[in-house]
Amino acid sequence: MSKTAASLAPAADPSRWKALVFIALAQLMVVLDATIVNIALPSAQTDLGISDGNRQWVITAYALAFGGLLLFGGRIADKWGRKNAFVVGLVGFALASALGGAANGEAMMLGARALQGAFGALLAPAALSLLAVMFTDAKERAKAFGIYGAIAGGGGAVGLILGGFLTEYLNWRWTFFVNIPFAIVAAVGAWMVIREPAGSRNRAPLDIPGVILSTTGLVALVYGFTRAESAGWSNALTITMFVASALLLSAFVLVESKVKSPLLPLRVLLERNRGGVYLSLGLAVISMFGLFLFLTYYLQVVKGFSPVKTGFAFLPMIAGMITGSTQIGARLMTRVPPRLLMGPGFMVAGLGMLLLTQLEVGSSYPALILPAQLLLGLGMGTAFMPAMSLATHGVNPADAGVASAMVNTSQQVGGAIGTALLNTIAASATTAYLTDHAAEAAAGGPAAQLIQAQAMVEGYASAIWWAVGILVASSVIALTLINTGRPGAGGPVASGSGSDEEAELKVPVIAH
Repeated sequence: MSKTAASLAPAADPSRWKALVFIALAQLMVVLDATIVNIALPSAQTDLGISDGNRQWVITAYALAFGGLLLFGGRIADKWGRKNAFVVGLVGFALASALGGAANGEAMMLGARALQGAFGALLAPAALSLLAVMFTDAKERAKAFGIYGAIAGGGGAVGLILGGFLTEYLNWRWTFFVNIPFAIVAAVGAWMVIREPAGSRNRAPLDIPGVILSTTGLVALVYGFTRAESAGWSNALTITMFVASALLLSAFVLVESKVKSPLLPLRVLLERNRGGVYLSLGLAVISMFGLFLFLTYYLQVVKGFSPVKTGFAFLPMIAGMITGSTQIGARLMTRVPPRLLMGPGFMVAGLGMLLLTQLEVGSSYPALILPAQLLLGLGMGTAFMPAMSLATHGVNPADAGVASAMVNTSQQVGGAIGTALLNTIAASATTAYLTDHAAEAAAGGPAAQLIQAQAMVEGYASAIWWAVGILVASSVIALTLINTGRPGAGGPVASGSGSDEEAELKVPVIAH
């Protein structure tokens, strides 16, 4: 960073590290909630009398509200103040969690899940953009985003462990109630220690057409993929959702290019480093969400693990993510360009995924699954950390919330695509295997059970091959599109608008 830029940089916030504790706690709560309910769903379904046809809505209601409202939540945080949005998001999330834990029927449960998603869409971009405006020193920023990246990457796996414990030893309602202490501590702590930098709000009027088009377009996209998983890709409603999403999001881009105060300024997307992060991270999350699903079913159904044992089986991946993010990513981020962390990181994760294509019914956990998880965790942790930091690369501070929302949106849409796409591929391969071995399956007895198990594993392995290819694509995109240098080294000039470039000097959100 030049002397001029250094002289213009604001003084570091003395409470920034205390603030990080509460921001990280809130992020952990949101990420946990994406998976913790999955483990509890069978028990909740039985207690509340939810039909098999409607049980997916316990997951889908959250995903639709969260994914559809993220851009709106990000802009509200920019306009209203990130600290205010963060605290309100936490309080709302806690109330919605209490409602879900106390649910006495299907309608109350689905309503609570939608409310959780809506408040999560306010909370998540506010958390990331607070980090972006509070940590201005390159080395400190690397450490802060190392911690945040580890939570963003590994929190989902932690949710599987916690969900298993709570469901097995207490009951499913505690997978909701556990959010309340998290939220209260984070909200009180944030209110006391966070000091938002002056002059970083965007007080422009809300772009109402943009809000409507982006929300309905994203909801249609996420629901399209969710529908594809349950009803098939050729289903009329599935196709209708995808067509509607394409039309709505195209109209959104057109509106954003014309209005004076857009919800999502196109400069946020078109700067190549930010665009590279949104695209590569969204693709990588497709692989990760599919893997969580397959490994959970493989360990519980094929290997006979209990929910708690299944959760602990994911620990090597969590350890790898934490190590990759805090020990590799954070240490190297100030020494090498981000693309040289993200590209190789996705490749290492792809190598771990490649090992899992060798899954068989009798595969050894220590010999195959454990090393694969370690590689996956190390690779994703190393890549996630600079990706989270680059999400607000050179962005005008007034746009930090909506830029942060975009990285959350790419992950949310990636997760919906991953679950639907890879599950469909696995189901097709399983059906094909059973068709080829129909005579053996019809014989009954232990031999038929073995064929069923082999068919499931064949489906998982087929889908994991696709996940390998997707991670390779993520690596290539990161190496090709992301061209910024290491923090403080100058690097290529970003291709954003003039206001973005000026912002890099005045407030070094990321001082590349």
